[in-house]
Amino acid sequence: MKILKTATILIFIIMCFTYSLVEGGTFNSFSDCLVTSDIGIYSFDSESANIGKGSGVVSMAGHFNKDHDDTVCTGEYSNINEIRGLPVEEARKKIIGIEVQVTKHAGSDSDKWLLHEVEKSFRTYYGLPDESLVVRQINGNTVIAMAVAGWAYRWASGNKVIQISYHDSQMEKPEPLEVVSAYLAKHPSTLTPMTSAELRSDANKTKWIKDEMERRLWLCDKWFFQLQLQKAELNKVLQESVDHMKVFLDYREKYYGISAEEEKKLLWGYLRTNNGTGIKNKLAEYKNWWKKNKDKAISL
Repeated sequence: MKILKTATILIFIIMCFTYSLVEGGTFNSFSDCLVTSDIGIYSFDSESANIGKGSGVVSMAGHFNKDHDDTVCTGEYSNINEIRGLPVEEARKKIIGIEVQVTKHAGSDSDKWLLHEVEKSFRTYYGLPDESLVVRQINGNTVIAMAVAGWAYRWASGNKVIQISYHDSQMEKPEPLEVVSAYLAKHPSTLTPMTSAELRSDANKTKWIKDEMERRLWLCDKWFFQLQLQKAELNKVLQESVDHMKVFLDYREKYYGISAEEEKKLLWGYLRTNNGTGIKNKLAEYKNWWKKNKDKAISL
């Protein structure tokens, strides 16, 4: 069991999500979100299953969840029965611990960029696909996957996001494709079919980059609307808005050749003095610039 716990901890390191445990949620039972039976050689650990509030793996993309509650469901599988009784070193080499996360999002305006957000942590800061990012076709479903000391598989199924991951520092263990297939059967992928080459095409890169720039401005508007509704405090709104505008400015500098240094200094000054008017005026300025320039060619 110590081996299994060690594998589980390593899996959590490569998972990018946050959630708080609660009873109930959008999913009424574990069977709504998880495959609660063993899958081939992989045993389902019913004691590890949880349902809670949270935005799952897309939370790190800045998914806006302040106007609704998302629900995340997690479960674990392992081949513990297959390695039971083996010498410790051999068991350590053969253990495979799998973490599954299924998140149901609101399906509202806040999910406008959900498909875009699914890819965010699989791309570089400037929106280019990670070198190890690939597109897989599994049982007629499109899945994106990235190899980082193991594999992480991810897809969207309507307004649900599914991620399956496992740790393998030497990349020698068999991929748990039986688990991926079982979850695709339960939550079929709604990602647009494409190839890895299409994912890396200039057209796809350009679209993703421009979508990210527009999304950052959209997120600023969402935060200021929460301030208008008196559902968020001024300091929080200004900090979040400036953070998103700085990403927009970094992208504009890299892909449109417009220096960001002075603009970021201005924003920092406004933030330090709680100058909400100055920050909001800058947002209006950037939105106006974007409207005039978003259809122009960029340099990748």
